[in-house]
Amino acid sequence: MKRMLINASQEEELRVALVDGQRLYDLDIENRTRIQKKANIYKGKITRVEPSLEAAFVDFGAERHGFLPLKEISRQYFKSDAPRLSDKTTIKDLVAEGTEVIVQVEKEERGNKGAALTTFISLAGRYLVLMPNNPKAGGISRRIEGDDRSEIREALRTLTIPDSMGLIVRTAGVGKEHDELQWDLDYLLALWDSIQEAGAQRAAPFLVFAESNVIIRTMRDYLRKEIGEVLIDTEESHAEALSFIQQVMPQYESRIKLYDDKLPLFNRYQIESQIESAFGREVTLPSGGSVVIDPTEALISIDINSSRATRGADIEETALNTNLEAADEIARQLRLRDMGGLVVIDFIDMMSNRNQREVENRMREALESDRARVQVGRISRFGLLE
Repeated sequence: MKRMLINASQEEELRVALVDGQRLYDLDIENRTRIQKKANIYKGKITRVEPSLEAAFVDFGAERHGFLPLKEISRQYFKSDAPRLSDKTTIKDLVAEGTEVIVQVEKEERGNKGAALTTFISLAGRYLVLMPNNPKAGGISRRIEGDDRSEIREALRTLTIPDSMGLIVRTAGVGKEHDELQWDLDYLLALWDSIQEAGAQRAAPFLVFAESNVIIRTMRDYLRKEIGEVLIDTEESHAEALSFIQQVMPQYESRIKLYDDKLPLFNRYQIESQIESAFGREVTLPSGGSVVIDPTEALISIDINSSRATRGADIEETALNTNLEAADEIARQLRLRDMGGLVVIDFIDMMSNRNQREVENRMREALESDRARVQVGRISRFGLLE
């Protein structure tokens, strides 16, 4: 059975784990001592425009100024006398320092880098994602296929969507009636109105809207019919989750349960060691090989090591089997570690083109369940996959 385990009994952090039996396949950790900014919406001010980077720096109230690329700046923030876009147009021609902007945090600060920002706001509901200032965006989740896509297209035609906005139907929206989808849309439209109203009340920088805490966010994003139960180990968090479910997803109310056993929740399902592995540099594969993960400023480097692999009658077969195991584990580790950006994987060299294609396909399949949009290249002649 698939379960959602919510460990809220620690003062320093709140952890949400998704498990299939006793295998951990997704993890979300919220540090209670540090303010989470991802998906939060701020009113900020452009403090510097940098043509060499084709980006602007924004003071949105954080210690470091945020990074706002030109492609993430809505036309509504361009100068009134801005020229038409062309190959010769620079960000200096389009955007002025001192301009106040409503921005959303796409990536938290990391190392010496400030948070990555966008002015194209996304508001996630239970079934829909509203993009209030991006009419060209929208559509249907890439994970919805076949007849479900046709059904969703028909449902979209019945919704009253403002011309200036875009809308995405999430996987949870499959099979929902018009009234349920319209209710979610009306909620998001009202939320956007309140955000705009709050943003107009005073000068930047300040927080306009904070994303839901990890309990609400995880249930909104992950609770599906295949999740048999949700176990929560504190009464306070259980009550919070139950209140949310009763309002938004009452059909799942019976699955929200208080865990009050003396044995800690994560120990009960033997996942503490799996969580520890998500913070280690090296992860062991079933065959005896290993995956070594090294994040750098520019990219995430992943190396496959077969030094202890014993399965397979010859080198090529051993390389293929180890690489296939590695593809599954890499996809899992990227989810557990919440890693993104450019990922370069150094697979063990294989002579057969057919084997290379098999590993590429396994990598794509393993990443299909990831909520993030992932692009996968092909294995190069040097054995690298991006």
